[in-house]
Amino acid sequence: EELMSDYLVVLTRRSIKWSKLMKGKRKVQKNLTLKRYVRKGIPNEYRTLIWMAASGAQDQFEKNPGYYQSLLVAQHDPKLVETICTDLNRTFPDNIHFRKSSNPCLQEALYNVLLAYGYHNPAVGYCQGMNFIAGYLLIITKDEEKSFWLMDALLGRILPDYYSPHMLGLKTDQEVLGELVKVRIPGVWKTMMDQNVMWTLVVSRWFICLYIDILPVETVLRIWDCLFYEGSKILFRVALTLIHHNQASIEQAQSLPDVCQIFKQITQGPFVDECHTFMQKIFTEPRSLSMATLTKLRVICRSRIVSEES
Repeated sequence: EELMSDYLVVLTRRSIKWSKLMKGKRKVQKNLTLKRYVRKGIPNEYRTLIWMAASGAQDQFEKNPGYYQSLLVAQHDPKLVETICTDLNRTFPDNIHFRKSSNPCLQEALYNVLLAYGYHNPAVGYCQGMNFIAGYLLIITKDEEKSFWLMDALLGRILPDYYSPHMLGLKTDQEVLGELVKVRIPGVWKTMMDQNVMWTLVVSRWFICLYIDILPVETVLRIWDCLFYEGSKILFRVALTLIHHNQASIEQAQSLPDVCQIFKQITQGPFVDECHTFMQKIFTEPRSLSMATLTKLRVICRSRIVSEES
């Protein structure tokens, strides 16, 4: 309650500033002012609009009228339907909007979005983790079609190959994080090597769930604000900040189970609860992190993974 009473003051202040910025605007253009505003948090009433505009989802939405509905009335593949249905009850079981008793129940909308996306992107179809992303988008947008296009922006452009059958994009980015830690937080990297801990063991859920169910809800929303606006490097900024902030305790780990336990603990507590302060930290603690650096590291790590797997 104490935390929320402080944060509500921040939210109110931001909401007034956003109202002035958005006055009379139906569309927004990316610029330095908007980027600064996004980093400080988007009020709920503008979230869908800004996410759609910043990610390119709005353009696709306008260019393809009727496309989403056409996917829903297509011939259904029984295997795809069965795989999606298996995960429906596992999606946010504690959230009131996903209970069968609630009206409206978002389970039907979730099924539609996942089914449509499976036909839209047959190379990906459906895989675990996508249900949480679609569910989260539905909670925020309260709109099936917009959730579908935001999902297309995330999985198709912002995070390509994260959810493909071989998950090459996801594997690559975990290794890229390892390379960044090696250079920026060498003590932690040494501990990981000494205890023989693979990065995939401790950070794969961070990346595949985009921090949903890992960090507090309000913090995740703030991360997603920046993810839709600035792209995938935000995921690295968050991971590096969590690791850097907890460097001392990670370096004291004496075994593989120790490391795993510490990585679970570092996503809880006041540091991540106070989302406004935490978001300020992700832009200062990891220092500069350019897309050029990430692209270069991705090429190296991707070719290493491909050669190891072949």
